[in-house]
Amino acid sequence: MAADENKKIRRKVRNAYIISTISIALVLFLLGTVSYLIFGALNASDQLKESMTINVMLKDSLPQEEVNLIQKKLSAHVNVKEVKFVSKEQAADDFKAYIGDDFVEFLQQNPLPDSFEITLNADASDKDVISAMENEIMTWQGIDEVVYQRNVVDQITSNLNKFNLVLLVFGGALLFISLILLNNTIRVTIFSRRYIINTMKLVGATRGFIMRPFLLNSLLHGLYAGLIASAMLVLMIAGLNEGLPEISFVRNNLQLLIIFAGMIVGGMLISLLFTTFAVSKFIRMNSGNIYIY
Repeated sequence: MAADENKKIRRKVRNAYIISTISIALVLFLLGTVSYLIFGALNASDQLKESMTINVMLKDSLPQEEVNLIQKKLSAHVNVKEVKFVSKEQAADDFKAYIGDDFVEFLQQNPLPDSFEITLNADASDKDVISAMENEIMTWQGIDEVVYQRNVVDQITSNLNKFNLVLLVFGGALLFISLILLNNTIRVTIFSRRYIINTMKLVGATRGFIMRPFLLNSLLHGLYAGLIASAMLVLMIAGLNEGLPEISFVRNNLQLLIIFAGMIVGGMLISLLFTTFAVSKFIRMNSGNIYIY
């Protein structure tokens, strides 16, 4: 009879830990998915920022030495990602292709100047940074004008700031809710072993002796949950890449490594932290109350 009762207790404890591990894995998978989408959104915003171009118009009849000097200064600028020289002939050909008419023949001259088309680094695409860079370039000898769509820059900066704020709030709210759910799940798991904790207290076991096996188990189950969540995320990423190959979510291996490492380490730390709180609660609890908790 006692043996059957012990088997029943062990089965309940084992089931509680399995449920706890699966719950942690599902929450970690959800957080990992949100992190994956956030990284993808940030990468898309960087690509959008870097798609903006600035045209640096040169003065007419500028010597080639000065053109080369300006190109070298632009290429060495800390905010510049890429520099492309556009001759007045190429600019005329592009404009003729755009409007579908030969305006050079009509005007009997090519009014377009030589220019440089530059793209900026993503972190330099703020309107204040671009404005400061414009003022700096205009002081260089041989520069006639710096042209870019100021209203587009203002709109992109404003919309991206709002979008990043929404992502931050959403991620923070999800993390808060997930931690509450995990805390309750782990407390229920420890609750199934409250009698063991009470028995160890009654025979004089120290706090550290009681907590040690629980903490070791929590690290192990957190690791299992992180690995399960990582495997689920790998399957999800493979499915996205297979179903939507034209959409680039996260291609940076470092970002993927951060997500997977975060899920594994986060699962272990979360499990360890909440297990510590739950076990401490039952250690402090009066033995007479543990039966009615």
